Amino acid sequence: MKDLRNEHTDTLMRAILQLKNIDECYDFFVDLCTISEIHSMSQRMEVALMLAEKKIYSDIAAQTGASTATISRVNKCLNYGNDGYNLVIGRLKEQNNE
Repeated sequence: MKDLRNEHTDTLMRAILQLKNIDECYDFFVDLCTISEIHSMSQRMEVALMLAEKKIYSDIAAQTGASTATISRVNKCLNYGNDGYNLVIGRLKEQNNE
């Protein structure tokens, strides 16, 4: 993360924090990213959610279309990363329980 964090990346993260609803998120990310990049990020999030539910790789690959390399990378982040996925997954679960 040391190589990633800088003034420009901090500005991007602060910009994301300014978004107030899903429509604003769509507008911003469609402007910022390609459709392919958005699909890739959403696929990784879906993989993370399924891994958190203890789904097996073959089921995840079949349901999401993700490669086993992608699934493995997401699993590594869930287990040894910066806990970003785990933080968001926990908050999504809390939100769904409200």
